[in-house]
Amino acid sequence: MEYIRALDLRDSIASGEKWTVIDIREAYELDICSVSFAVHIPMAEVAERIAEIPQDGKVAIMCKSGRRAMAVTNLLIQDFNRDNVLILEGGILAWAEEVEPHLETY
Repeated sequence: MEYIRALDLRDSIASGEKWTVIDIREAYELDICSVSFAVHIPMAEVAERIAEIPQDGKVAIMCKSGRRAMAVTNLLIQDFNRDNVLILEGGILAWAEEVEPHLETY
């Protein structure tokens, strides 16, 4: 499994590289803080909504801190043969700390 740091993801997106960010947290967590460009697919729905996760470009999986993203990334690699999936290291907490410090965290 590969990881990407929040600052590196921000810079890569800003440079025009094609990314899809999938936020796998629960809806109540998004009510606290979220990233506007992320696609919300709760962890429990990833397998049934696999068609919504692009096979082209790069995909970053985001949760609160990275643990759930690790499980989902493993599922995508092992069960769905996806090789374009990375884990946002530190999750939304790292994004808030490094990129958008105005975001409320929990």
